[in-house]
Parts: sequence; structure tokens; C-alpha cells
Amino acid sequence: MAILVPALTALLAFIFAVALLDQWLERRHTYQLVWAIGMLAYGVAAGAEAVAQASGWNELLYRIWFLVGGVWIVGFLGLGTAFLLAKTRFGYAFALCIFLAGLFTFLTPRRNPTEFTDAGSLPALYFVIALAFAIAIAVETYFQNERWPRIAAVAVIGVALAGLALMLTTTLPAPGYLVAPGSNVPDATLFPSSLRLLTPFSNVTGAFALILGALFSTYVFMPKRRVLDYSLEPGQKGDSFLFNLLISPVAITVNFLASLPGAIRALLTGKLHSRVPATLLIAIGAFVPTVTDSLYRFGSPTLYELGHLVGLVLIFLGFLVSIEVFREIRIPFTSRILRGTRTEHSTAP
Repeated sequence: MAILVPALTALLAFIFAVALLDQWLERRHTYQLVWAIGMLAYGVAAGAEAVAQASGWNELLYRIWFLVGGVWIVGFLGLGTAFLLAKTRFGYAFALCIFLAGLFTFLTPRRNPTEFTDAGSLPALYFVIALAFAIAIAVETYFQNERWPRIAAVAVIGVALAGLALMLTTTLPAPGYLVAPGSNVPDATLFPSSLRLLTPFSNVTGAFALILGALFSTYVFMPKRRVLDYSLEPGQKGDSFLFNLLISPVAITVNFLASLPGAIRALLTGKLHSRVPATLLIAIGAFVPTVTDSLYRFGSPTLYELGHLVGLVLIFLGFLVSIEVFREIRIPFTSRILRGTRTEHSTAP
């Protein structure tokens, strides 16, 4: 029975990856290809867990689980969101995500010094790298340069390649894997700090970007009531721009809450843009495994695998709801349409 949850997760992730790859081949949007890579990684990591539940853990499965599941998945999903929102001011939020990831990476060994005795100066180095990428992305966003996701891609792919290189050169003590006490859920503490510190760098960036990007898209496409005004347009005086930048999270939150009644009315009358419910589902779907992963890190691995399945189901539903991503549903890599082209009933003002 324990194999069922990771097996279903792997199957759904592979189906999702195929659907996204098919959409990319048809429409050539970069975010669809990046999300397909992230979903493929999701399936591989869950598949490793399913095989381990069936036949037991070994060193190869343990390494695949950590590299693909711990370092690659969330980073690529968050990067896909960056490419989706390349033409918006979301670059500021992505820069903040990378900065927070670097800060978390820097602080983690200080909170748990006994677990990171071999960290040395790596936390500081990772933080400096994260800060450099955050500044570069923020600057590109300020000048309305739509290339800022390419800088984000350098960071995410760089972490992925660094993880691969470190994994290939890391020797693990026998038996080559470790599971959490009282469970069959793997425990990452067997890996050296150089590898383990890549996970917050990648996962904090990716998870925050996926959640904030979904909420940002919800705000952009819902009928809005602007209670607090702010502007992030370039050309302002320096002090005015910094003030607007600092109050923008508060202003967006207040305006978002004030706009909810209008969004509910639009939903009930069938006039709500499809991306609003879609991105809310994606935000919740990204949040669920974040919570269960946090519980796992605090010594409660019971909901770890279930959280990944529930989160994936919600994200998949969000993508299916979105007309922008799935205008039509057809058998992948064929012209056989299962559901015809959908159009929006209205566009949010």
C-alpha cells in the first residue's frame, strides 16, 4: 500500500510532463518547456520513491531522489513562472525570492551547526552568489528588459549542474542511503553540506516564485479595486521609486483583498478570467508540499509523500482550468482533439 502514493504521483507527473511538452511543440512558449522539465523531474523523484517502497532503498535511488527531487524540481517550476511573467514587474519578486534563498542558505548552518560541521565558508559564498543574481534581475526588471528570466535561468541551471557535479564526486558511507527513523522516507543528512545547502538555494527560490507568481497572476487578471496606489514605472526620482517599491507588497495585498468581492461576482456570472481560479489552484498546490516538506524537516515525515501527490493534483487542475495554457485538450503529439478550442468569456479590466 505504501507504494501507491508515490506511484500515482510519478504517473501523474509524467502525464503532465508529456502534456506540457506537447503544448510547447505546438506553441513554442519557453515556460511550457521549463515546466515540462520540472514535471519530468517530479516524476523521476516520485518514481524513485515508489521503487524504493517496493524493493527497498539503495544508493542509486537515494542519489536520484536527492538530486532530482531535492535540487531540481522546484527550481525549474519556479523558473517556468519567471518566463511566463517575463513581461511584467514580477522580476522584483523573483529577485526577492533569490535573495531570501541565499539568506536562508547562509543562516541554516548557524541554526543547526552540528548538522553542517563541514560547511566552512560555503554558506557565505552561496549568499554572495544569490545576492549578485538578485541585483542583476532587479536591475533588468527596472529597465523593463524582458531578458531578466534568462538571468534567472543561469542561476537555476547553474545550481542544477553544480548539484550534478557534486553528486558525481561525492562518496557516501555504507550502505549508501539513510531513512528517517520509524519510516521509509529518505533522510538527506547523509549528504555533505555542499550538496545539502543547494536545496534551500533552489527550493526557496522556486517555491516562493511559484506561489507568488500564481498569486500575482491572480491579481493581474481579476477585476481590481485599487484602494492603495503605487507605481513601479521607471523614470521616477530615486526616493519615490524606493518608496513605491517598499509599499508595493502592502498595496498589492490590500488591493487583492479589496478586489475579492468583485472577483467572486465575476466567477458566479461566468465572467472571470480563467487564469484567476487556475493560478489560485497552482498557488495552493505549491503551498501544500511546502508545508509537508517543512514537517518532514522537523521530524514528521508521515505526510511527506501524500503532500507531493495532493500538491501535484492541484497544480495539474490549475493548468487544465487555464485557457491560456490549455486552449484545447488533445492526444499528445497528434491532431486528435479531445476538447475543442476554449475562449475567455471576458477579460478582467
